[in-house]
Amino acid sequence: MRLTFGEFVFDSDTREVFRGAETVPISPKAFELLDLLIRHRPKAVSKEEIHERLWPKTFVSDASLSNLAAELRAVFRDDAQRPRVLRTVRRFGYAFIAEAQASRKEPRREPACRLVWETREIGLPAGETLLGRDDDAGVWIDDAGVSRRHARIVVEGGRATLEDLRSKNGTFHNGSRLARPVRLADGDRIQVGRASLIFRELSQVRSTQTERSGKAPPVAARRK
Repeated sequence: MRLTFGEFVFDSDTREVFRGAETVPISPKAFELLDLLIRHRPKAVSKEEIHERLWPKTFVSDASLSNLAAELRAVFRDDAQRPRVLRTVRRFGYAFIAEAQASRKEPRREPACRLVWETREIGLPAGETLLGRDDDAGVWIDDAGVSRRHARIVVEGGRATLEDLRSKNGTFHNGSRLARPVRLADGDRIQVGRASLIFRELSQVRSTQTERSGKAPPVAARRK
């Protein structure tokens, strides 16, 4: 999903936010919050639902969510008292309120790399995606047998390479423990702790239909 609002562009496939031609720095958790609110727009999302999505089976204080909301407001230069993008619903949660439009884009001809994890699909942008229990992991796996920085996938030129980061319990590629980085092919199975992921390399991504602000069509979502 590629969505334009104001001077910003949100791209769920590449997990990026742009201001013009520049990528806006945003933490993985803040991106997940933005993704959740956009998919439910214009409805407000409760704090309970946000906690369940961002920190499943993990206790965190309300301050963690407030900090993410503050990060998004800083990114979008939004004012909590006069919000244009993120509205706080007192004693309930948050809502995405910007006037938004899904833009038509040309199909990409290079392979689109992603991971399939149970019922979820996780887009792999160009560069490094970390797998592990670290808060900044692009693929966050809540498993005691997984190291904080367990493995990484590097995408360059539309091709992906899997590398173990000296994890304690190892990273497995098609059933074999990794001893060195390996180039991934469509359908390869990656095992990190109890998480079993399938690497997919798609030759083309379909273009999106233009749509005014409202509930977006259902698409697979990344979940850490």
